[in-house]
Amino acid sequence: MAKVYVITSGKGGVGKTTLTANLGTIMASKGDKVALIDADIGMKNLDVVLGLENRIVYTSMDVVNGKVDVFDALVRHKQLKNLSLLPASQVATKEMISPDDMKKIVSQISEKFDYILIDCPAGIERGFRNAVAPAEEAIVVTTPELPAITDADRVIGLLENMNFEDSKIHLIINRFKPHMVRHGDMLTVDDIKSALSIDIIGIVPDSEDVIVATNKGVPLALMDGKDKMGKILEGIVLRLKGEEVPIPTLEELEEKQSWWKNFRNLFRRD
Repeated sequence: MAKVYVITSGKGGVGKTTLTANLGTIMASKGDKVALIDADIGMKNLDVVLGLENRIVYTSMDVVNGKVDVFDALVRHKQLKNLSLLPASQVATKEMISPDDMKKIVSQISEKFDYILIDCPAGIERGFRNAVAPAEEAIVVTTPELPAITDADRVIGLLENMNFEDSKIHLIINRFKPHMVRHGDMLTVDDIKSALSIDIIGIVPDSEDVIVATNKGVPLALMDGKDKMGKILEGIVLRLKGEEVPIPTLEELEEKQSWWKNFRNLFRRD
């Protein structure tokens, strides 16, 4: 049976969808069978990040309405054939799908996959409840800004009220800027950990190349020259699997961010 994660935050714009695509891509590149579910009904984006928007024939709404079997709606990735996407409808609303519908979908595909990652919509209303309902564990994504941390704290409280144990809630700090931390202009990792009181499984440096990758429809983990950033994302996957992989220090993150910027500059034209 698949291990089921929901990737959530409360606040929009913190990078949930990009992280869902990249974590799923890395899992699949290691040989795992992975299904990604876009639970952001009406605002779907996961297909775009994966470069699969032109391959969609059916969506989760077609499955819920009984039009097709869930396996007919799954879209296989172009390069990684063991990575599949269940896309969301752009014309439906979150109220058209229930938590029980999501549980049924996950139950039907669970035996065919090793991991299922559910990309949760922003907010804490119906869409949040839909995405969380079938999940065994949660990955909370925040950026090092007070509004994002406040929303993450609220989501963690909701997850705990929904009987998620602390050991089943993981934190990723996204868009981290080591140089700002060094100059006292951004919250430190310890500040964030103290505020949220859950274990951090990953710190992802800020990178303009995420935008480049998204515009190309290629997950960052599959881009050329992704070794340094790929190692950071791979470390998150390994920690999710229970391996003891150290989280990079501030100095190491700063080095990786500088390397990524220099790599990008090599291909810029004046």
